[in-house]
Amino acid sequence: MPVNDQIRQKLGVLPHKPGVYLMKDRFGTVIYVGKARDLRKRVSTYFHPSRRMSWDLKLNALIEAVHDLDTYSVRTEPEALLLEGKLIKEYQPRYNISFRDDKRFLLVKVNLNDPIPRFVLTRLRQDDGARYFGPFVHSSSARHTLTMARRKFNLRGCRPFTPGGEDYKHCLYGHLKYCTAPCIGNVPLEDYRRQVVAACEFLDGQTGEMERELEEQMKKAAAAEDFEKAAQYRDAIKDLRLTTRKTKKFPRFPYTLPIALDTQRDLAELAGVLNLPAVPVRIEGFDISNISGTFAVASMVSFREGKPDRSNYRRFRMKTVIGQDDFACMAETVRRRYTRLVSEAPGALPDLIVIDGGKGQLNAAVAELAKLNLQQIAVIGLAKEFEEIHRPGVAEPLRLAQNSGALKLLQRVRDESHRFANTYNAQLRLKKISESMLDEFPGIGQQRKTALLKKFGSVQRLRLATVEDIAAVPGFGGKAALELKKFLEARTATPPKPAAAP
Repeated sequence: MPVNDQIRQKLGVLPHKPGVYLMKDRFGTVIYVGKARDLRKRVSTYFHPSRRMSWDLKLNALIEAVHDLDTYSVRTEPEALLLEGKLIKEYQPRYNISFRDDKRFLLVKVNLNDPIPRFVLTRLRQDDGARYFGPFVHSSSARHTLTMARRKFNLRGCRPFTPGGEDYKHCLYGHLKYCTAPCIGNVPLEDYRRQVVAACEFLDGQTGEMERELEEQMKKAAAAEDFEKAAQYRDAIKDLRLTTRKTKKFPRFPYTLPIALDTQRDLAELAGVLNLPAVPVRIEGFDISNISGTFAVASMVSFREGKPDRSNYRRFRMKTVIGQDDFACMAETVRRRYTRLVSEAPGALPDLIVIDGGKGQLNAAVAELAKLNLQQIAVIGLAKEFEEIHRPGVAEPLRLAQNSGALKLLQRVRDESHRFANTYNAQLRLKKISESMLDEFPGIGQQRKTALLKKFGSVQRLRLATVEDIAAVPGFGGKAALELKKFLEARTATPPKPAAAP
């Protein structure tokens, strides 16, 4: 498959750093997530024609479907592995097999509210008041480090929730003097809790003292030519460093949007390239969905601090526009949105407006804002074909690099508004198809049809209604209700979904 220009440009600027890569199809759906120690080397191998002969059918199918890709660099390979696992769980790409199950990375848990707290290994973080350490990419290293912590701080490793004298009789930790045995009163519980707190600080990364001790023991063993013991100390130091190394916490990602790892950085970059007076805290994006002049609708999505603010999404069905006129639709939408906002919540005005489209849609929006004396709001248009940014009063469009965080942020706003508008349009068309089924029922009439839809809301709910429920609708008696019920049961097949909007 020939590499398109968009992918070729991205391959040319990939860094030699660890990270993850997301491959997407022509609909923008993530179809594969992978990690790499070196992003440039790893991702480039997918697009070498000479390697294609050795590919299996699955890999060939994957590369044939790739239309675009995103990459994100991180500091270390373990961070890349953590992020890869999180993204696969979020997106469930169809070409990924690893991480498809619910296997999670290892965590260390301790609940300081327990009678005699103990450290345990778990893979599920719960809201139970306990402290959790991790996740740990290297599970064996985490296990070895926990064993070291138990021995260093004389902690119990037994299973009972509240151990007692009978448990102590069979306790290997107690007899080997690894545990101070608070279960039999060997030490006061207050002293034991201080041991647990010290171990928590140790797992938080305060391991310098132990590292120095292990290094001294390693050197002594090497000087005595006890190389086997020296290797054990070396491995213990390695496990300790792998376990307590700080890794970046990655947020949850919206399923339908491209990924953003650092929204504040993207916002700062966007403010710079658009010469905004400040970082845009609130961004609103608009799109029109008007297929063949039917069900002309518009969407408005809201982003706060670079993240979707779904409670403030709005959708519009055109009231004044006849036919397929995207410019007029955009004008009506902007006019209705900000006329209402100015009258009801003038303090909620956005810092930036993003219009899905080129100069025409942008000029329509700017004209309506001028009529409302809202020229102070920054507004741009983002044209999809070449990802050009159009600005009022500037003839030449602005083009940003494909890996620009500012561009990715604008794409997230644009793509979300596009999705929201198309979803609303599809819902209206599907509803129309469903409602038209009632027109086939003999003698239904517009009045009785309206009464049914007002009562049940949709044909799908009407299908679930009983004959008695239908008979209670004005204009229907028992006989008509029974006939309608039989009519609907004979047409139980789900109406075909309308084709997805381009």
